[in-house]
Amino acid sequence: MIVGTVREIKNHEYRVGLTPESVHELAAHGHKVLVESGAGEGIGTHDAQYEKAGAQIVATAAEIFASAEMIVKVKEPQSQERAMLRPGQILYTYLHLAPDPEQTGDLIASGATCIAYETVTDAGGGLPLLKPMSQVAGRMAIQAGATALEKAHGGRGVLLGGVPGVLPAKVAVIGGGVVGFNAAQMAAGLGADVTILDRNPEVLEKLGMYFEARAKTRFSNKANLADCVAEADLVVGAVLIPGAAAPKLVSADMLKTMKKGAVLVDVAIDQGGCFETSHATTHADPTYIVDGIVHYCVANMPGAVARTSTYALNNVTLPHALRIAELGWKEALRRDVHLRAGLNVWNGKITYRAVAEDLNLPYTPVEDAIA
Repeated sequence: MIVGTVREIKNHEYRVGLTPESVHELAAHGHKVLVESGAGEGIGTHDAQYEKAGAQIVATAAEIFASAEMIVKVKEPQSQERAMLRPGQILYTYLHLAPDPEQTGDLIASGATCIAYETVTDAGGGLPLLKPMSQVAGRMAIQAGATALEKAHGGRGVLLGGVPGVLPAKVAVIGGGVVGFNAAQMAAGLGADVTILDRNPEVLEKLGMYFEARAKTRFSNKANLADCVAEADLVVGAVLIPGAAAPKLVSADMLKTMKKGAVLVDVAIDQGGCFETSHATTHADPTYIVDGIVHYCVANMPGAVARTSTYALNNVTLPHALRIAELGWKEALRRDVHLRAGLNVWNGKITYRAVAEDLNLPYTPVEDAIA
């Protein structure tokens, strides 16, 4: 198969779909790999390293979209990239379609076969291709929140861990999954007063056993959530419904109960955000203020630590890329029910139920695509 990867063009996105090591694996299996010139510069790898690994360096993204049978990316294709997709071409990347009707419409019109990292599953019901980026984003949420809490950035002027004689900041983490766990781990490690909210008693039990006295857990009902948000210096939104738009858990009215200069970090912004007042921001302009509350809503947080993120991502995406290249997408999906869950768009149809329902579009079962 001809596999291509291009330079990411989303604002301040420095990751790349394939590392030189991944290129070497694909080439060793007999596949032709096209890499856009400069695609790896954001992670400190150069064209010569890709060539040594077996890639052919191509001057423009347009040439790769015209030639490659499978495009391997990191972020959702931007409008000019979507215009270059063609019927039957495989797009393998993060998509996050539920809150993005414009992208969804373009992918439907393209006729491409679009496999989304974020909905591929594993035997335990997890999301293995999303997990490493959730780990990064959860940890970064505390870094970003701590910076936003500084007075110069509009925050309350509170140090997360406090100092002897001065109380630490209160951190509320909404959601005890991968993002929430990693955020809580970082916040607790810095000495913050951490509370994790979740609706799953088993998750709460596991978190309680892990953190012991280093963090508190509370069942996430409306009353408990309102209390924690009102008291918090930093709130991390870490909820996820696979493939679907995130629920709006913190309302605009709740902001009025918060301390002025408190910070909201919405890690769920890729799926539309879990705060009513959230809208996507960029690394170039990451925060804005509503009712005195600082909002950090960067939609590609892991892009800021591009090298760590790219290698972590390739560790989990490459095995599926190899399988698709070896077998073709249809046979690969037939053999692997977990990869099958990644198919979101095929032949102008939506094949992921949550996306279809959120965007009020017709749903086609994935079994129809692989029949």
